[in-house]
Amino acid sequence: MVLDQAKNVLRMEAEGILGLVDKLDHRFTTLVEWICGLRGRVIVAGIGKSGLIGRKMVATLNSTGTRSLFLHPVEAMHGDLGMVGGDDLLLALSNSGETDELNMLVPVVRSMGCRVVGFTGNPESTLAKTSDLVIDVGVEREACPLGLAPTTSTTALLAMGDALAVVLIEKHRFGQSDFKRFHPGGALGQRLQAPVGQIMLTGDQVPAVTPDTSIQKTMEEMDRLDLGATLVLTSDGRLEGIITDGDLRRFLLSGRSLEGRSAAQVMTPSPKSVTPDSQTSEALNLMERHLITVLPVVEPNGRVLGILHLHDILGKGSVRFNGTLA
Repeated sequence: MVLDQAKNVLRMEAEGILGLVDKLDHRFTTLVEWICGLRGRVIVAGIGKSGLIGRKMVATLNSTGTRSLFLHPVEAMHGDLGMVGGDDLLLALSNSGETDELNMLVPVVRSMGCRVVGFTGNPESTLAKTSDLVIDVGVEREACPLGLAPTTSTTALLAMGDALAVVLIEKHRFGQSDFKRFHPGGALGQRLQAPVGQIMLTGDQVPAVTPDTSIQKTMEEMDRLDLGATLVLTSDGRLEGIITDGDLRRFLLSGRSLEGRSAAQVMTPSPKSVTPDSQTSEALNLMERHLITVLPVVEPNGRVLGILHLHDILGKGSVRFNGTLA
């Protein structure tokens, strides 16, 4: 009985994937062309199980030469939209196409100039109607006997993501030498195994203000390096707080004015941080757990040595180790 049930689940999920073959059409080709001509990054967004599949899609795309970033729809509406630029493209994932948090995000992203591609199992859904392009990932039924838990649908979505990544490998002429640079024995493996001190930004590359710096000057410092944040340091260089794009938005949304404010009045005090000898993989886990993209790097006494951005872990342009190109 148990084995029969398990075999039946595998058959249903296999059928779900095979069912996507006939759904592929010119829209998939258009998506590939859009990504190949992209000046920015592929931004992937989803909630729940679709969000988990989206994170895997991002990991696969990044490791095979397509710069990608996962954006949590809820956090996006509370400041993380600062990660999105007009040259990016959004892949919005929702089997039903009626995920409220995602559908709230789509028009905002489109207003920024981004194209939106909906991956959905419902071509008549709200997501489908508000997207520039729709990729149909619908399945006949879930393997779950209740028809409730996403099973076949998430497997199909994952497979479609893999199909996209593999096609892009060919289009980008991504070869074995490139793959080795992004995997163990190459840049990605080195990044995750290396201590934070080897890849952190230092010196003038660290945005920093004092607690009494005006908000105007603070935003100028944030804009100078475009990391979406600045550290707030005491006169002797110790970490007192951090101000992110999200902090500024949340401050304004609370009904308060920024006029006449100082950095100390807006900052998040005692932010998450790492030491220079922390493993980069540990820093990545901390970012993932707390949905943040920037970490101050400090000594045990609190003196700031540098700053680490998510892009420096996952790869933004050439990866640097102690100032040299890897």
